[in-house]
Amino acid sequence: MQASPALIRLRGVGKSYPAAGGDFQALADLDLDIHAGEFVAVVGPSGSGKSTLLSLLAGIDRAGSGELRVAGQDLRALTERALSRWRGKAVGVVFQFFQLLPTLTALENVMLPMDFCNQWPAAERTARALALLERLGVADQAHKFPSALSGGQQQRVAIARALANSPPLILADEPTGNLDSANGEALLSLLAELAREQGVTIVMVTHEAAALGQVQRSLRLRDGRLVEDRRHD
Repeated sequence: MQASPALIRLRGVGKSYPAAGGDFQALADLDLDIHAGEFVAVVGPSGSGKSTLLSLLAGIDRAGSGELRVAGQDLRALTERALSRWRGKAVGVVFQFFQLLPTLTALENVMLPMDFCNQWPAAERTARALALLERLGVADQAHKFPSALSGGQQQRVAIARALANSPPLILADEPTGNLDSANGEALLSLLAELAREQGVTIVMVTHEAAALGQVQRSLRLRDGRLVEDRRHD
């Protein structure tokens, strides 16, 4: 029995998209609980619903049916404005290709979510961003632009940015897909540490078999349905 509360709760969640041959069912009748502090991998073939699930959890897309609660909010009940405010505080997203703004330094990229959401006092934002970069091992790169950083360094800056507003949930979309094996392994270890020591919940879409050695749990999707829920600890 899980002692921690369910940070994510899905009941009967479905999502379809219009297509030339009729609606495409991306997710179908999905039931799922993910608890605070879990590090979860979502796996499955292309078209299985992995990216759709991440989009729904981030509030970027809306479920067509069912109950979807994330970090205490019924996402289907929120207006677009309320959903945007919630997303800025509750969710950090890490992308495969980093998505750092090229005209901002590493430090400025990490400060950006704080500026957008006004989550931290302005006088504290620089120090907080530097502390996050220090935690991620790239404080010495703070004043460099993304083009001057290696792939591994850029991804660490991207994780620092995702943590900027201290969200309870991190969503990672193929975060090791653009890294070499050494940097990919180091990144997975870092994410596992964040979940274990900081209590951050991490849901990661991945095709990397090696990732399953670091996560606590894996969810396998096929044709929009959950076909396997496996614990790894």
